Amino acid sequence: MAFKFNYYIPTRLFFGKGSLNRLQKAKLPGKKAMIVTGGTSTTKLGYVDRVVSLLKERDIETVVYNKVQPNPSHVQINEGAAIIRAEGCDFLVGIGGGSSIDSAKAMSMAATNEGDVWDYISGKARMKNPTLPVVAIPTTAGTGTEADQWFVVTNEETNEKIGWGGDKFYPVLSIVDPDLMMSVPPAYTAYQGMDAFYHAVEGYIAKVASPVSEMFSLKAIELIGQYLPTAVADGSNEEARAAMATASTLAGMVEALSSTTSEHAMEHALSAFHPNLTHGAGLIMISEEYHKLFAQNMPERYIEMAKVLGYPDSKDPMNFVKALSDLIDKTGTRDLKMSEFGIAENELEALADNALATGMAMFKADRIELTKEDVLGIYQRSYK
Repeated sequence: MAFKFNYYIPTRLFFGKGSLNRLQKAKLPGKKAMIVTGGTSTTKLGYVDRVVSLLKERDIETVVYNKVQPNPSHVQINEGAAIIRAEGCDFLVGIGGGSSIDSAKAMSMAATNEGDVWDYISGKARMKNPTLPVVAIPTTAGTGTEADQWFVVTNEETNEKIGWGGDKFYPVLSIVDPDLMMSVPPAYTAYQGMDAFYHAVEGYIAKVASPVSEMFSLKAIELIGQYLPTAVADGSNEEARAAMATASTLAGMVEALSSTTSEHAMEHALSAFHPNLTHGAGLIMISEEYHKLFAQNMPERYIEMAKVLGYPDSKDPMNFVKALSDLIDKTGTRDLKMSEFGIAENELEALADNALATGMAMFKADRIELTKEDVLGIYQRSYK
């Protein structure tokens, strides 16, 4: 175990039922906000109007940007940033799924630094000016971006999907209200919940894990194993929704303190080439083959994860894979097929190349070194 680590999560977090109302008195970082959202469900369910109303009570002006896509593109980030500059907004409020909050984080940089945001993400340009503050209000339990310093942006022209960030991108305030998650449909509850699961698992097996991140990882894994099937089967179950919101935020803290691994890099390649693929669904499709390989190479960590997933006396790392398989079955995601998302078997080699090229930082977090043949083999065994 590593007893040397850093800890820095500067976000003020309000968590729990009814927490959205904390906007009435919370310290806010400006007087005019750009509200960043995907628009469909957050608008239909009245969440955007509630935020606008609560901010209006504070004499804070708002501008709404509601064009966020499931896999945010650099074009959309640039568009939002231009509106922020034109309207004179001094902070952002990301409300919705991880894509909305990620977009707000990316726009916070793009609004204050000239040029295409992709130039910064790809390393061609360096930030010169401070970012704008971001307030995060997640309406899904999955990404944990409300508690970390990372965001993901896609360049559809080059088929690249890259995670980027740093300490400047922690939200100054995050409000996690499970009441806002009650209407998420079963399939998306499953996809998002499994995304949080993989964040926690990857953070636990990453070589940069620490005693603090490991504690958060194991609790998040335990909560998801216990409550995700219920949240999928009965979205109105308040206990299950609150538990999943807790697990998602804990898994976000894991991302802040540890790292995702090559599993995420492999999924990013899938959805970079096929933006219609939901991130969590992509992870589910490759996860069993991925973790079969890793469980054999680091048995101690997989035994510990198996213990919190229903195998308290486990001495076999493959019990984790059994528990994962059971969770996939219980969440109704067993029948996901790459082919149904337009992924062709003959492009798997190109996807492996893309994963290794764009996700090298995540491969470096692995405790074992994967070759291109390993990556391709996972894709091939997962394909259907």
